[in-house]
Amino acid sequence: MRYSSKQFKRQLARACTCLSLLTIVAACGNQQPSATNTTSPVAQSKPTQYNILYIMSDDHTASAIGAYQSRLARLNPTPNIDQLASEGTLFENVFATNSICTPSRASVLTGQYPQTNGVLDLNGTIPTEKQHLARLMGEAGYETAMIGKWHLREEPGAFDYYKVLPEQGLYFDPVLRDKNQGKWPHNEVTIKGHSSDVVTDISINWLKNRKTDKPFFLMHHFKAPHDMFEYAPRYEDFLKGVHIPEPSSLYAQTRFGSKATRGENDSMLHELGTSISKRNPRRNMGIHMEIDANLSDDEYTHQAYQEYLRRYLRTVKGVDDNFGRLIDHLKQTGQYDNTIIIYTSDQGMMLGEHDYIDKRWMYDESMRMPFIVRHPGKSHAPKKADVIANNTDFAPFMLELAGSKAPEFMQGMSFAPVLDNQPLQNWRKGTYYRYWMHRAHHDVPAHFGIRTKQYKLIFFYAVNNDLNFQQTDKVYYGMDWSRKDGVIPAKTPTPVAWELYDMLNDPDEMVNLYNDPQYKDIIKELKAELKHQRESLNETDAKYPHIQQVIAKHWDD
Repeated sequence: MRYSSKQFKRQLARACTCLSLLTIVAACGNQQPSATNTTSPVAQSKPTQYNILYIMSDDHTASAIGAYQSRLARLNPTPNIDQLASEGTLFENVFATNSICTPSRASVLTGQYPQTNGVLDLNGTIPTEKQHLARLMGEAGYETAMIGKWHLREEPGAFDYYKVLPEQGLYFDPVLRDKNQGKWPHNEVTIKGHSSDVVTDISINWLKNRKTDKPFFLMHHFKAPHDMFEYAPRYEDFLKGVHIPEPSSLYAQTRFGSKATRGENDSMLHELGTSISKRNPRRNMGIHMEIDANLSDDEYTHQAYQEYLRRYLRTVKGVDDNFGRLIDHLKQTGQYDNTIIIYTSDQGMMLGEHDYIDKRWMYDESMRMPFIVRHPGKSHAPKKADVIANNTDFAPFMLELAGSKAPEFMQGMSFAPVLDNQPLQNWRKGTYYRYWMHRAHHDVPAHFGIRTKQYKLIFFYAVNNDLNFQQTDKVYYGMDWSRKDGVIPAKTPTPVAWELYDMLNDPDEMVNLYNDPQYKDIIKELKAELKHQRESLNETDAKYPHIQQVIAKHWDD
């Protein structure tokens, strides 16, 4: 078609106008989408900063997530979390530095180990000025919120918004402290319902009602599946009548442990570590589950385990369903492909392995943390990663994803290059672990150690850091199931001992190899690395000379 001179000019003008509009649209597509924008995600496909949704449950061990392919996977306990894993990266070797709630959360928030951030046990606190992750995310341009379980005592004041459970929190009709309802700690509100549903409702409402155009950084923390496993009534029939696979070490642990965990000649088996079976007559899951004490030992153990796991997995089901609700909300509002989603837990959980329940131990079921990441901008990220990481690394990792850099006072390191299939430079040989609360609550001896990809070396040093600690202290939350007065009887001192496990050839940690002469050189290398990390990480017990004396005396045992 031929155009006259005027027609040609008009067509040229239209073309230039269209080109200008396309340029504007392209430029807008590279801007961070508005928090309230509910248009198609196509227009938001390349934000300069992604939202970050960090979801953390409590005591949700990796073995109770289908994607980790444990004995429980066939029960399909977590289809929504499994779907996230299928779209993202599943990290196989992420560990807590101390497998109890408060220290773990402190390490996530500070990027520091306990002796540096000061949180050694359940009495620790993190004041506003030390809530580094929240502050630095705000400085990086994010609107920040903390919703759900907090467990760090002081106000989460570094967040733009918070609505958190006091202390451990309630499963039903929870009380929460709301930043918009007055001065901490008197800003309490009560909300009817199960805590997993309530916390999710709060997060969704916060996402819906944000007024800024900043990207969001939301820490959404479930209380579940922490004991006492109070699940919502709608899950009463979940796994009813289903046989739950049992760990091979539930009934027999002949070469597992040491005199530190079993006593000389197994003399302390009835005292150390809360059990499934009758082994610990003062505190075992059969008592809590009201199993008939007249049953044979094996039948008692079997019934206690089955009921324990049903209740635990019913609370897990509530977490997974509410996780799915959060994902659905992101998809419905066009934010799913603008949001980095992380799912983890504050530590693992013993589910009958070695006849133990609870956490605290340095054994893998306790110290391993599930960690799954879906980054919409990393379509070629690996499906699995085996890097040895720990919870001090979470803050540096998320800061790098936010386009920021971790400050030098953070001891953790970012493993974000893994998502780009890049090698990590100057990475640690193994991860350091420390449990301080000698024989408190679940009668777990104090210990520290190192976990590499192949080996685990543990030193049980058998003393409390607090010389005034009373061996007849009150039971945590009054949950001594065999005494009405809540007082623990006087406790026998435990021996000092080492344990060594080959995690490649013995992943269930069934055989302690420490006294096997074939491993003499390996033990020497592991002790050298353990000493190096303790010195470099400010974990040398400078304030506790009585612990140093034990270490010096028994280091070469």
